[in-house]
Amino acid sequence: MRYLSTRSAAAELPFADVLLEGLATDGGLYVPDHWPSLPERAVLATDSPGSGTSVGYVDTAIEVMWPFVSGSIERGPFEAMVADAYATFEPPSGTAPDVVPVRRLHDNLWMAELFWGPTLAFKDIALQLVGRLFDYELSRRGTRTTIVGATSGDTGSAAIEACRDRHNLDIVILHPEGRTSEVQRRQMTTVLSPNVHNVAVAGTFDDCQDLVKALFADEVFRREMSLSAVNSINWARVMAQIVYYVTSVREINRRLGRGSDAPVDVCVPTGNFGNIFAGYGAMRMGVPIGRLVVASNSNDILTRFFTTGTMDVREVHPTLSPSMDIQVSSNLERLLFEMNGRDGVAVAEMMTEFRNEGRVSVELDSLTWLGERFEAGRIDDDECLAVMSRVHADLGVTVDPHTAVALGVGERFATDPTVPLLCLATAHPAKFPDAVAAATGVRPRLPGHLADLLDRPERCDHLPVDVEALKVYVRGHRSAG
Repeated sequence: MRYLSTRSAAAELPFADVLLEGLATDGGLYVPDHWPSLPERAVLATDSPGSGTSVGYVDTAIEVMWPFVSGSIERGPFEAMVADAYATFEPPSGTAPDVVPVRRLHDNLWMAELFWGPTLAFKDIALQLVGRLFDYELSRRGTRTTIVGATSGDTGSAAIEACRDRHNLDIVILHPEGRTSEVQRRQMTTVLSPNVHNVAVAGTFDDCQDLVKALFADEVFRREMSLSAVNSINWARVMAQIVYYVTSVREINRRLGRGSDAPVDVCVPTGNFGNIFAGYGAMRMGVPIGRLVVASNSNDILTRFFTTGTMDVREVHPTLSPSMDIQVSSNLERLLFEMNGRDGVAVAEMMTEFRNEGRVSVELDSLTWLGERFEAGRIDDDECLAVMSRVHADLGVTVDPHTAVALGVGERFATDPTVPLLCLATAHPAKFPDAVAAATGVRPRLPGHLADLLDRPERCDHLPVDVEALKVYVRGHRSAG
C-alpha cells in the first residue's frame, strides 16, 4: 500500500513514513492509493457475548488494518501492538461486542459506545494504537519526534494518554482557552509527565488548528524539530476508526438474524470529519452502510455544505458539545478528493479558494454524488438538552451532549423500519457533568481511575494566536535525546 496526498504535489509514501509525517508537504492529507476489500474473516467473524475479553475486536482490527500497514510493519509486532492497545479498554462486564459495545435503544435505533478507553472518548480507539505505532517506528529508526496537535476537547487527552512517558517523543497539545469542559481540560493539564506540554490558546479550535498547520507548512522548522501529528489529519487515526464500523454493523446484523450484507445507516456527531470519513472508508471496503448521516450542532458548516453544496465560514459559537465547535473540518478534504475522482489539482484549487475567500461551492453533479452517500442535519443546545432528558427519562440511558446530537439528528432519518440506524456515542457522559445534570437532574460520576481528577494539580502554559510565539515554545520544550 502506498499513500498519496489529496493535493497530488507531495511524494507517495509507505505507511510508516505517512505515520510520522502526518500532514503532506504540499499541505494535503494522505489517503491510501486504493481501498482494499474487507477481509472475509472480518465479515464473518462473531464476537463472544460475555467473554470479558477483547479477542473478537482485536482479531477484527488486525484483519481490517493489515492491508494498510503491510510492508511497513511486521505482522507479529503489529498484532502485539493492537492487542496491547485494546487491553486498555474496560467496557461493562457482559456487554457485546467487546471494546465497543452496541446497545439497542428501541425499534430500529441502536447505539455504539465508543468511550470505554482510558480517557472516556472515542479518540482512544485510534490513539491508544497510534501511540504504540509511533514508539515502535521511532525506536526502530533510532530517532525522536515532536508531536504537535490541536484539540477541541477529546483528542488532546487521548493523545497525551497514549504518548505520556514515551522515550522517543515529546507532545505539545493546543486547546482553545475556556472552550473545553473542565473534565476535558483537566484530563490534559493534570498529566505532569516531562514529555507532555499543554498550551491554552487565546482563540477558537480553528485558530489552534491553523497554528498547527502553519508549523507544518514551514518546511525548515518542520524538519528542524522533526514534527509529527496525531490529529485526525494523521491517516493512522482514520485507519483505526474504520474497525468499529465493521464490528458494530456486524453485531447489529448478527443480533437481528440478518445476512452479513444487510444495510445499516450510521449517524455520526461530526466536527473535524475524521470519524465519519472512517465510515466512508468502511463503506468503500464493503461494510454494508446504507447512508452516513452528518450530525452537527449550531456550528453547522457541514450540514449546510451537504444540503446546499456551499461551504462558508461563519463565527464559531460555544455550545454544550464543544468538540464539534468547528468551522473548518480538516478531514473533509479527504472526501473532496474522493468526490473529485481523486483529482488532487482540483482539490488544491478548492482549498485555496476556501482559504482565501472563506467560501467555496461544488457543482450539481458533485452535490448529487454526496447526496447518494450522505445525509445531514443539525440541532441546537435546547434541542440537545431535550434529547438528553427524553432518552434518560424514557430509556434510562444517560448520554453526553455530542451523542445527544447524533441521536436527535439520527431519529429524523430512522424512518425505514427495515433499515437499522446506528448512532455513535462518542464520549462518556461524565466528561460533561454540567450539561448532563442540567438535562437529567443527575450528575454522572467519573469512573474510579479518574475519581480524583478535579483535585489533581494542573500544569498549562498560555499563548496568543501567534505562530512565531508557538515556534519559540516548541523549540524551548524539546527534550534532549
